[in-house]
Amino acid sequence: MMLIPTHHFRDIERKPEYLQPEKCIPPPHTSPVGTMWFIRDGCGIACAIVTWFLVLYAEFVVLFVMLIPSRDYVYSIINGIVFNLLAFLALASHCRAMLTDPGAVPKGNATKEFIESLQLKPGQVVYKCPKCCSIKPDRAHHCSVCKRCIRKMDHHCPWVNNCVGENNQKYFVLFTMYIALISLHALIMVGFHFLHCFEEDWTKCSSFSPPTTVILLILLCFEGLLFLIFTSVMFGTQVHSICTDETGIEQLKKEERRWAKKTKWMNMKAVFGHPFSLGWASPFATPDQGKADPYQYVV
Repeated sequence: MMLIPTHHFRDIERKPEYLQPEKCIPPPHTSPVGTMWFIRDGCGIACAIVTWFLVLYAEFVVLFVMLIPSRDYVYSIINGIVFNLLAFLALASHCRAMLTDPGAVPKGNATKEFIESLQLKPGQVVYKCPKCCSIKPDRAHHCSVCKRCIRKMDHHCPWVNNCVGENNQKYFVLFTMYIALISLHALIMVGFHFLHCFEEDWTKCSSFSPPTTVILLILLCFEGLLFLIFTSVMFGTQVHSICTDETGIEQLKKEERRWAKKTKWMNMKAVFGHPFSLGWASPFATPDQGKADPYQYVV
């Protein structure tokens, strides 16, 4: 039998009567299938709107300042297709990360009837969250913004107005990757455009006035550099977290590892789906994570 350290943020009990189920209201009726998940948080909604605004601003500058006025049609068409495809995938990934249930545990299910229905064996331990009154699966943590316990919660990201957890980590990784790619692409195009404008007359390299063109390009350059650094770091930390099978919260709290260790490739497939395919890079492909038991108890 594995000894479980008692953490101050968890109630660890062995018998239903010790969980104080009478203090828990019955869980609400299950939402209809297809109900959209959305967190009503003012800060998160504002950050999500800002994210879309910045991507659309980059789209505007790339198209109407650099590509459309260019007389090199092949250059404009190729870069326009690549940039728009990456921007579309980035925004689609953002929507999936924001509107996908990250792995919320049913709220208020720590009732006597539900605990008894689990038919726990002697020595099995269940975790109760005192904040949302839920039976908490192993590796789940409570989010104060979502007001729910989230399975394999990595962190709450205001930029996607959602927690990054078991069900939407793939979309968050894709979002950071595609934002980093369009930021890098935009920076390269800004560099080429500046060289082109220096070699030729500024009035001929853009449909806007020279001062306006310079301001728009500098703002795009600053935005692209900032987002390239930020999203590249986030992408790297997420991939490392997936490969080590240890969430950001688990690393921060240095929690004892109580789950089976798997290979890095198996951990990647657990997040992005089985088997490896182009669907890994698609925000429209829902990963097949198998039929794991949502409630896992430590013996």
